[in-house]
Amino acid sequence: MVEPVRIRVETSFADIAADQWGRLAGASRGDAHMPYNPFVSHAFLSSLEESGCATAETGWLGQHLLLEGDDGAILGALPAYLKSHSQGEYVFDHGWADAFERAGGRYYPKLQAAIPFTPATGPRLLHRPDQPLIETQSGLAEGLKELARRHGASSAHVTFVPEQEMPIFEAAGYLHRTDQQFHFLNAGYGSHDDFLETLASRKRKALKKERRAALEHGISIDWLTGAALTEEVWDQFFTFYMDTGSRKWGRPYLNREFYSLIGERMADDILLVMAKRNGRYVAGAINFIGGDALYGRHWGCIEDHPFLHFEVCYHQAIDFAIEKRLVRVEAGAQGEHKLARGYLPAITHSAHFITHPGLRRAVADYLERERRDVETMGEYLAEHGPFRRGENESD
Repeated sequence: MVEPVRIRVETSFADIAADQWGRLAGASRGDAHMPYNPFVSHAFLSSLEESGCATAETGWLGQHLLLEGDDGAILGALPAYLKSHSQGEYVFDHGWADAFERAGGRYYPKLQAAIPFTPATGPRLLHRPDQPLIETQSGLAEGLKELARRHGASSAHVTFVPEQEMPIFEAAGYLHRTDQQFHFLNAGYGSHDDFLETLASRKRKALKKERRAALEHGISIDWLTGAALTEEVWDQFFTFYMDTGSRKWGRPYLNREFYSLIGERMADDILLVMAKRNGRYVAGAINFIGGDALYGRHWGCIEDHPFLHFEVCYHQAIDFAIEKRLVRVEAGAQGEHKLARGYLPAITHSAHFITHPGLRRAVADYLERERRDVETMGEYLAEHGPFRRGENESD
């Protein structure tokens, strides 16, 4: 076994060998040690940088930590960025930044270990399966702290961390933050109707009615993946993304080139759910296909139709997960409206290393209260979900 001997920081995925990165657990298909997560693949991360979406010019300067053996082999890795703002992260620390700067501190730059513009949990302390797990992950967590000190950064943040990685970060002195998303869990359903049978009668009838209404006015749904993701299709989807993104966020984070790159590099990992009316596509949602999960990301439309958003983003994702035997659908950040459609509350985790003692104490106190609130809200929402609560319940 090659012992890890050093940490190297690389600013661009163009300078990281794709084949070596692909040997890290979870970063490629066919890995027996961890389900594939498309967002930590070399293809996805390099496309963000090469397209110009996540670069120094956009406030995302690559600072990717590579744990290497004495032969230069990558034994572990942590994708990270030096940031001058807090945009595109989905775990909000604007209040921390404002308070620290009002007190005379300098919050930026900060280090962000994350997948840019992607609120999806996945491995952060990536390791090669033949290496000692705890030692490799601990080395990366400590390495990020040291990198923060070298940059004079106020903090280092690791977002959408798998729960099993949190003890490593906490042992290294990171603070633990929680939040909530909504996920569909596939209990081995044979069809969408099988899933609907687990709902209370009133909820089941409402969803059936909603699905019928969404497809009125001659709307049909296509699933596009692999070779079906042509440049013409990407042009149409990008129009949807820009229209909705401009209204929702003000400035969409992703550009047209990004979609061409992922279409070229990872088309079999992508599902576009596209709604067609009168011979043309009028709405669509992009999903990424992992080893055991479907990850819903962006939606857009050029025509407004009642319930079409729910059909394209949530119901169709459930249909696909059931057909492909995926164990869950992660439908992105926030959105309590997902609960009524069979998506249950799920806790997400992040880790935060704060270098200033005063700011650390204030954040730690806040996070303790926030964790209790998140837990309480999750329990409340789970109790008010659409599922039947008794054998004979009919409404």
